Amino acid sequence: MHKIGVVQLIDSLDAGGAEVLAVNIANALCNKGINAHLCATRKEGVLKTNLKENIGFLFLERKKSIDFSAIIRFKKYLKKNNIGIIHAHTTSYFFAVCVKLIYPKVKIFWHNHTGNYIKLKGFKFFIIKNISVFFDAIINVNEELNTWAIKRLKHKKSVKLDNFPQFINKSSTTKLFGKENKRIVILASLREVKNHVSLLKAFKLIHKKHPDWTLHIIGKDFKDKYSKKLNKFILEKELDKNVFFYGLCLDIEYILKQATIGVLSSKSEGLPISLLEYGLAKLPVVVTNVGECSKVIMNGESGIVVESENSLVLEKALEELINSEEKRKAYGGQHYKNVNKNYSQESFINQLVKIYTQ
Repeated sequence: MHKIGVVQLIDSLDAGGAEVLAVNIANALCNKGINAHLCATRKEGVLKTNLKENIGFLFLERKKSIDFSAIIRFKKYLKKNNIGIIHAHTTSYFFAVCVKLIYPKVKIFWHNHTGNYIKLKGFKFFIIKNISVFFDAIINVNEELNTWAIKRLKHKKSVKLDNFPQFINKSSTTKLFGKENKRIVILASLREVKNHVSLLKAFKLIHKKHPDWTLHIIGKDFKDKYSKKLNKFILEKELDKNVFFYGLCLDIEYILKQATIGVLSSKSEGLPISLLEYGLAKLPVVVTNVGECSKVIMNGESGIVVESENSLVLEKALEELINSEEKRKAYGGQHYKNVNKNYSQESFINQLVKIYTQ
């Protein structure tokens, strides 16, 4: 295993859950003495600075789905660096298969982070089902996706492997606005599936009763229709002095140290890294019951789990934590213990190496 190289394949290095995990895996494999690499196919991004110096890095600047120049360059890189395994994250599986067609000896392990894939239909499902014959194994971040891969894709080697969190960046540049001990934070790029709209509706109700509390949104702003919708809501409801956007940030550990409550209001999830990061930071959380979230959070012990797409129950749960410092402390402490026990880097890497070698 130590002689064989492994490359993490990802479309970009913008700060999202799959991207963070790809970097964390590359770093952890490198620490184990494995020949570790990472390749970003379409664009670089802020997470590149979190990669260890001795990890091989390749940026392909792929311009289209089937980019022959990028495929050939990647094949040359694999041969030159004795890389036998492509660990393809999310949508990069298609590019990995294109490479395997001209370099059959390489193995592909597809890591599926996207909870929404269980709803795939039509042409997209047809493509992935037929392409999956080229995967040596499918790694899923939750049980639902694992069942989907076994039953719907009919894949013979499908496993569930829990994500792990890690704070790599130790800088302290992002200073949160608002009063200390009265900050709610959400780590989620501005994508519709993350349902910030529901959170903003809940926060509007909270603001009436607790005007000194603030909401802090950390994650990439794509400056699209959804982003404009959020900004419009904030202005219309006069929340602009209590809701703050920070865009992409790397100093997550420092940000979470300043926060009081962590929240995730998603419509769909796999196993969100941000939820595990809240645990590392000892934050009490309110999270929607999607993906693996209710397995990470013990409702009423390490946080509060609520139904998704219901801003009223979200508001009620957040208020429960706002009103009780005792609960915040107890839930945050328990969440920290659970994450350290059940989602450790060491356990993840040992299982992953086993998957690679089997």
